[in-house]
Amino acid sequence: MPVITLYYEDIEKLTRTDKETFIERVPMMGADIERIEEDHIDIEFFPDRPDLYSPEGVARSMRGFLGIETGLPEYEVKESNISITLDDEIKRIRPYLGCAVVRGLEFDDYSIESLMGLQEDLHWGLGRDRKKVSIGIHDISKVKPPFRYVAADADFSFVPLDFDVPMTMQEILEKHPKGVKYAHLMEGFDKYPLILDNNNQVLSFPPIINGELTRVEYDSHDLFIDVTGLDQNVYTALNIVVTSLAERGGTIESVIVNNSIEGTATMPDLTPGEWELHEDEVRSLAGFELTTEQMVENLQRMRFGASAGQGHIKVTSPAYRADILHTWDLIEDIIIGYGYDNITPSNPGTITVGQQHPISIKNHDIMQILVGLGFYQVMPFTLTSVKVHYLNMLRTPNGRATPVKHPISEEQTMLRTTILPNLMEILSLNQHRELPQRIFEVGDVVVDGTTKQKLAALSIHPTANFTEIRTLVDAVMRERGIEYTIGSTDDPAFLEGRRAAILSNGREVGVLGEIHPDVISNFGLQQPSIGFEMVV
Repeated sequence: MPVITLYYEDIEKLTRTDKETFIERVPMMGADIERIEEDHIDIEFFPDRPDLYSPEGVARSMRGFLGIETGLPEYEVKESNISITLDDEIKRIRPYLGCAVVRGLEFDDYSIESLMGLQEDLHWGLGRDRKKVSIGIHDISKVKPPFRYVAADADFSFVPLDFDVPMTMQEILEKHPKGVKYAHLMEGFDKYPLILDNNNQVLSFPPIINGELTRVEYDSHDLFIDVTGLDQNVYTALNIVVTSLAERGGTIESVIVNNSIEGTATMPDLTPGEWELHEDEVRSLAGFELTTEQMVENLQRMRFGASAGQGHIKVTSPAYRADILHTWDLIEDIIIGYGYDNITPSNPGTITVGQQHPISIKNHDIMQILVGLGFYQVMPFTLTSVKVHYLNMLRTPNGRATPVKHPISEEQTMLRTTILPNLMEILSLNQHRELPQRIFEVGDVVVDGTTKQKLAALSIHPTANFTEIRTLVDAVMRERGIEYTIGSTDDPAFLEGRRAAILSNGREVGVLGEIHPDVISNFGLQQPSIGFEMVV
């Protein structure tokens, strides 16, 4: 989750309150304070609130939460004669484009750092590390509209940001630090995205790098913003950036986008979302009594527009709030606005006597065994992807996994049926740690729609071998009091001739062996690995 640095001098000016009040109240808005320093505070916000990835967004919300400035923020969008046209060929590469102009800005150290930080945090959060959304910010005084968004040949050259000599787009992907880092986003294309002005000067090579020509500096006052990507999150990111700049005193101007996915569109579109809340639903979900006036007041404190009707409330939500997907999201904000610290605790209406679930008892006993054998327990997500779960493991999808109906990322598209892929992923993220590494998990998997418990363990070090993993399984089964034998298996995740099925009471309950070298390579690992997995 993103951690935002807020300087006291800057945030006091933006919120119009003192730092002590800010520090005391900001956790009640749904934030975790990471650290408090002499001149700044670092705060972590949930990924579902990208509008809080900047001091401007935090201040806007806090002014409402503290009652300093409530209701729906309104931003005027002035017309301009600036336009940008998409070539047809670009739509097969990176088809979504949102643009805007913001004028009259006065930059200082705080606002420059804020803008750059917001850009990178949006790249990470909404953009999935630039794949789905990337943002370009340019000094518009150095270029001449109208602009064009084209698919250019790889030998087209310009001076990229932080360089002083021209490079072809192919050279940028091979030699420029940003190009090397994000070259994978251009794999499979023979042409690359490019934004040009009327004189064929380069503004941006999205999602890789801007041109040096339009670098934003302290004396820049008027900005052109381009947001490109693969889905409609492009427009959300644009709205967040321009409204944040407007909080710094900027004036927003529209850009006409020709031949876009929507045809001809005028952007940014800051039209509020419209919702209708039923009061009975609010009270039922909140779990305590709220008057109509309290509902309206708390919505306004959370920077919504709200007005009461007969048994319902009309709500307008800001265009920068990407997280409002259901009326329940509005109800959650009503409760936040009311204040978690203002909710009176009460005893449950029923009295029960709790006891530990048999599954928890069994899992705890297994955990004690593995820890005693020198393994560290990990707790990865149960959501995973086809790539990690099957392709990286050399396994073929068998139709027994439960897919996510509306996944929000390519990394979480299904529920896992086995645990080993998750453990391999954890090892790949911890290569900076010394060897040997020994990890395990005992937890849930979902097979054919049914939740089951499995145990898996992995060990990685230069001398890892079959004997070691067989000895480990022996110890685990002995401590659990389970008789077992081994048989043959054709599981491709393990090396042929150094793998075995785990058999108990005449049926296969698991598998053990040396991990196949191709699997090790697929996870970016470089040392021999061994592992086992079994039903518990």
